[in-house]
Amino acid sequence: MSFRALFVSLALAAFACGGGARYVGGEFRDGDVRFTVQPPSGWRAISVASANDLAWSQDDAGAVLQINGDCDPSLDIPLVALTNHLLVGFTARQIGEQTLVEIDGREALLIHVVAKLDGVPRELLLHVMKKNGCTYDFALVAPPGERFAQARASYDVVLQSFETR
Repeated sequence: MSFRALFVSLALAAFACGGGARYVGGEFRDGDVRFTVQPPSGWRAISVASANDLAWSQDDAGAVLQINGDCDPSLDIPLVALTNHLLVGFTARQIGEQTLVEIDGREALLIHVVAKLDGVPRELLLHVMKKNGCTYDFALVAPPGERFAQARASYDVVLQSFETR
């Protein structure tokens, strides 16, 4: 399975915003979704038919990192349900760490999963948070083991730099 196909599957499961998005100077804007984030060093920006807000690929490691945001204050969906939605399409799931952490001053649910997508093993780190009527999800998807561990350092930098506007 290609990394683009992997990303499309993940992006379709995410709560994404449509066209009109702009990412300039570290600031993302699309309607009510506004945030700043430091892009991962050495990763290539990718786009999949407006299915994601921001995404990067690390081709040599086979890793994809993505961020999505959606603002609809009328939706009050629990973090667990939002996180489970991101796992649609993944099979043979082995849930590892699942805990609450802080991102941008708000509680976020972290889940670490090893699963298969179309029979291909993948390791995922997902974070979902809600802030000011918006939902944000973050994902790192990579081949399990060492390549995932190497990509996680970049993912952690992106998470630490994230701030809503």
